[in-house]
Amino acid sequence: MMNYCRLIIIAILVFALTACAAKRQAGVYHTVKKGQTLYTISRIYDVDKLYLARINGIPDPTELQVGERIYIPGAKYVKKVPITVKPNQPPKVASKPKPVVKKPKPVQPTRTVQPKKTPPPKKSYSKPPTASKDRFIWPVKGKIVKKFGSGSSKGLEIAANEGTPVASAAAGKVIYSGSGISGYGNLVIIRHDGSFFTVYGYNQKNLVEAGAFVSKGEKLALSGKPPSGGPYRVYFEIRYGKKPVNPLTYLP
Repeated sequence: MMNYCRLIIIAILVFALTACAAKRQAGVYHTVKKGQTLYTISRIYDVDKLYLARINGIPDPTELQVGERIYIPGAKYVKKVPITVKPNQPPKVASKPKPVVKKPKPVQPTRTVQPKKTPPPKKSYSKPPTASKDRFIWPVKGKIVKKFGSGSSKGLEIAANEGTPVASAAAGKVIYSGSGISGYGNLVIIRHDGSFFTVYGYNQKNLVEAGAFVSKGEKLALSGKPPSGGPYRVYFEIRYGKKPVNPLTYLP
């Protein structure tokens, strides 16, 4: 099995596996750096700013997180985007009047006091909000055959019959749909509001593509078996930012 860290990268940084998604949809992912805005990114790539915000699920185009990956449709390579820096204006210092004396002393030039630069606060994911039982729904109904935290498991494994419809636990945007991550078979990852992500693995067949917007309860895939074999089941995971959380605390 490939390093599980790759799944973490997929979740918040489109999980760094754009190669599989690129086969379905031409474009690149631009990683936001400090000082870059959605306006400058859209201008450099010649793509409408509001369109970029919509397809990337960005509710406020003026607020980007450093390290966030923005999908640029139609781009062939990652371009260099200038950093927007607002210059700090030094305070005006009144000049001292020259004293009236017979032998005036040379006036020392007034030194300009440079204001201290206050670094912008670092944006990071806070602790997961208090669990709400109505935020998510079960992707399938069935017996839990492997719990969160069992061994190396970061989610739940739920028993299901072959070809059982797998539903989206909440509304959001599909950021990955493919089979490029070893150990999970056909996999679907959805980004939701509030920095949440859900992961659906072991699928017999995926029914959605990357970039699609899905509603709560919408059919995403058909259940299958783990690549290693065994009974039919569904792998389900909830993440808050980069951190996997126990799905049972959020499911009704």
